[in-house]
Amino acid sequence: MAGTAGTPGTPRVLRAMNDRAALDLLLEHGPLSRTRIGKLTGLSKPTASQLLARLEAAGLVLAGGTTEGRPGPSAQLYEVNPAAAYAAGLDVTPERIRAAVADITGRTVGEHELPTPGRRSGVPAVRQVTDALDGAVKAAGLTRADVHRLVIGTPGAFDPTTGRLRYASHLPGWHSPTLLDELAAALPMPFEYENDVNLVALAEQRLGTARGHTDFVLLWNEAGLGAALVFGGRLHRGWTGGAGEVGFLPVPGTPLVRQVTRANSGGYQELAGAQAVPALARDAGLEDIPEGTYPEVAAALVGRAAAAPEEPGHQRLLRAYATRLATGLASLVSVLDPELVVLSGSGLTSGGEALRALVQAELEELAASRPRLVVGDVREQPVLRGALESALAATRDEVFDTSR
Repeated sequence: MAGTAGTPGTPRVLRAMNDRAALDLLLEHGPLSRTRIGKLTGLSKPTASQLLARLEAAGLVLAGGTTEGRPGPSAQLYEVNPAAAYAAGLDVTPERIRAAVADITGRTVGEHELPTPGRRSGVPAVRQVTDALDGAVKAAGLTRADVHRLVIGTPGAFDPTTGRLRYASHLPGWHSPTLLDELAAALPMPFEYENDVNLVALAEQRLGTARGHTDFVLLWNEAGLGAALVFGGRLHRGWTGGAGEVGFLPVPGTPLVRQVTRANSGGYQELAGAQAVPALARDAGLEDIPEGTYPEVAAALVGRAAAAPEEPGHQRLLRAYATRLATGLASLVSVLDPELVVLSGSGLTSGGEALRALVQAELEELAASRPRLVVGDVREQPVLRGALESALAATRDEVFDTSR
C-alpha cells in the first residue's frame, strides 16, 4: 500500500534526507563540486544535479567559483547561502551583556557589548536584551526581523517549574516571574535561555576538545565555579535547571556554607574558586599579586606559575590549587563516571598542561573513577560561541528541512 506524503521511506522524505546530508557536507567542507557531493553522499551524478538545482532554487545554496587551476577539467562549485538565515546569541553577566549575530554558516557578522545596568538603575532586563540585540543586528546591517532564533546565556538557570531565574542572585533585574512572557512579547523571533556553563559545554562539544564524546563533564572556573553535565550527547539540566551548580557543593577543607543561595556561594566555590587563588599564591611565598577582579588575578597568577612551573613558589601554588580542584571533582566523577572532563574558564585554561597534569594526578588518588582530563579549546568568548552554536543548530534544522 502506498504511503502518504512525508512518511518514512517516501521519495519526499528521502529527498529531504539527501538535501540535508549535502547541506551538512557543504557546511563542513566549504565549497564542493557536484561530483564531489555525489561521491560523499553516494548519489549518482543526475541525482546530485537535481539536488543542487532544488537547493539553489530554494535559496539554500549558491553557485560560486570553479575548480579551475586544480588537476582535471574545471567544475562549478556550490556553497551554502550565508544569507539563508541568521541566528543570534547573548552572554549576560553582572558586568556586561555581549550580543552577536551569525549567518547560517556560523560566521559572526555583527557584535555589540553593553554594560549591565546597576541594581538601582531601573532598566528592565527586557530592555537590556533588546538593546544588546539591536546593537549586534545593526552592526550586521540587518534588522530584528532577519534573526531566525535567539539563545540567551545567563548565570544560574531558569527553573522550568516556576519560570524564574535561580542560582544567580548577583544578576539584578532578572528574577521577575513575568520575565519570559515579557521577552516573548518584545522579541519577534523564538528565543531560548540556557545556563552559561552549559553553553560552554555545547561549544566544546561542537567545536572543541569534547567533539566525538557523548559523556563528559565540563568544569568552569572564572567569575564562578560551575559544571555542565552531558550524558548520551545531551545536556542534563536537572529538575530545577540547577544540575552542575557545583559551586554550592559541600567539600572537605572549608566550613559548611548554609543558606547557600542567599550567600550565592558554597564550599567548593570557597575552596577552589577564583577568589581562593590570591591567598594560595601568598601561602606559596609569592608576593607580586596583580590587581584586578578575582578572575583576572587568578588567571594571571595561575598563568604565570604554569609558564615557569619549575620555580618552587609556582610549583607550590599549582599543587595546592590542583588539590583543591580535584577535591570537588572527585565527588563529581565518583557519582557520574564520565568518559572525559574538560577544564574551561580562564581560571583553569590559564594553567594549561602544567595544571591539567597535576589535577589529573590528584584526581587519580582521590577517586576510583579515572576519566581523562583535557583543557578546553574554545577560549574566545565561549559562552557567546555556545549560544550561537545552539541557536544555529535549531535554525538549521528548521531552514534546511525541505520536506515541508
